[in-house]
Amino acid sequence: MLTLSRDHFDIIVEHARKEFPNEACGILAGRDEKVEKVYTMANIDKSPTTYFMEPKEQFGVFKEMREKGLELLGIYHSHVSTRAYPSFHDVEMAFYPEALYLIISLEDFDHPDIRAFEIKDRKIEERDIEIGE
Repeated sequence: MLTLSRDHFDIIVEHARKEFPNEACGILAGRDEKVEKVYTMANIDKSPTTYFMEPKEQFGVFKEMREKGLELLGIYHSHVSTRAYPSFHDVEMAFYPEALYLIISLEDFDHPDIRAFEIKDRKIEERDIEIGE
């Protein structure tokens, strides 16, 4: 089960709201399924229906993670007007089978919904998230 602190959850939600009406995206890094760092990333698609991380920025984040001994735990992005469930495009772009894919739905802007999914070989399985203190 992936564990996020309340502060990390708030960072993700704030990022999603800030990027609205476009999708926000980012990387979750940590150890032993516990998120230690949220990397908010630029969505170079600048789209309400897709996201794509800026490659140089992503490379820099992966380098920093390696230097700090952090693992890739998850990739998050927002859905601005649909539920928190992977779209066909999300499944096609799930290049990291070891990571969980978190989707933050802003369908109800004041009450965001966050869910996590494992996407391997185009198969989607929901996973639990714990939001701690």
